[in-house]
Amino acid sequence: MAKQAVLLLAHGTPETVEQIPEYLRNVVSGRPLPQAVVEEIQHRYAQIGHSPLTEITFAQARLVEAELAAAGQAVPVYVGMRNWRPYIPEVVRQMRADGIEEAAVICMATQNSRTSVGLYRRAVEAEAGDLRIDFTPGWAQHPLLADAFAERLRPALAKLTKEVGSPVPVLFTAHSVPTRTVEAGVGEGPGSASRPSDKDKNIARAGHPVWPGQGADPYAEEARHTAGLVAARVPEIPRWWFAFQSQGASGGAWLGPSVEETLDQVAAEGVKALILQPIGFLCDHVEILFDVDILFREYAIRLGVQIERPESLNASVTLAKAVADLARGGLGRLGMPQ
Repeated sequence: MAKQAVLLLAHGTPETVEQIPEYLRNVVSGRPLPQAVVEEIQHRYAQIGHSPLTEITFAQARLVEAELAAAGQAVPVYVGMRNWRPYIPEVVRQMRADGIEEAAVICMATQNSRTSVGLYRRAVEAEAGDLRIDFTPGWAQHPLLADAFAERLRPALAKLTKEVGSPVPVLFTAHSVPTRTVEAGVGEGPGSASRPSDKDKNIARAGHPVWPGQGADPYAEEARHTAGLVAARVPEIPRWWFAFQSQGASGGAWLGPSVEETLDQVAAEGVKALILQPIGFLCDHVEILFDVDILFREYAIRLGVQIERPESLNASVTLAKAVADLARGGLGRLGMPQ
């Protein structure tokens, strides 16, 4: 029987502010960045002290390993990062050296984008050699993922509702990407937009259209769909919006509406308090600890709006169960007769 393992893939983050320039070169594939952009990113990391993405991802891996072992499937769970150590190629080479013959590979970016998630897949395949892999390209609609976000949302919503004395709306967010990367025909790699059912279209609600066009990258549609699934699990939400956050400094258009634009709209409608929940991220890192907790909160205060954020998934057992379920599926497919 082939020796199996699980490989979790994440974005990666530097350990120190001094490592930011090298890290950013990895993110943009060596293209030059203005010094002002580098300094701004260094400032943001300095403001939060440290991005815990790497250690949280390793903690998530241990939880997934425990879930698999509890179900009688004792396999090691490895972690590889696309833009920082431990780099994906190095981890895949280590897996092969450890005698791993088959691996279920899961990207810890749940909404599939052919251009970003596709890069993760190519990094694994370039080093895989005779290592057989089953790659999960996206899992935005996994019911346990929505359950995990709903579990985090409910107590934050109840607390703020009690504090302000009235029902509180929710703003869901996911990371923006350059518009050109998700246009029809752009990008490489597997994956096509999964078409929502009529019921799911109703969940999305008026004012939350899906990404248009046959052949378009599925990312934007999947992000909105995740938000809809979470909202459907928390019926006490009186109203919700969806926005894209953390638009980059590169030229060209980025997916919107932005969080700032949406907060302008929310404030104009008289909303004084809301919950902001990022449903495109599985753990704390700079886009949450700085962009949400500092940047967006300060922006909202200037508009007279109070923002509170639920705890990130981080060590969520429900999240670990979701990833373990995906891993079991991938390992099962690998174990089928060829």
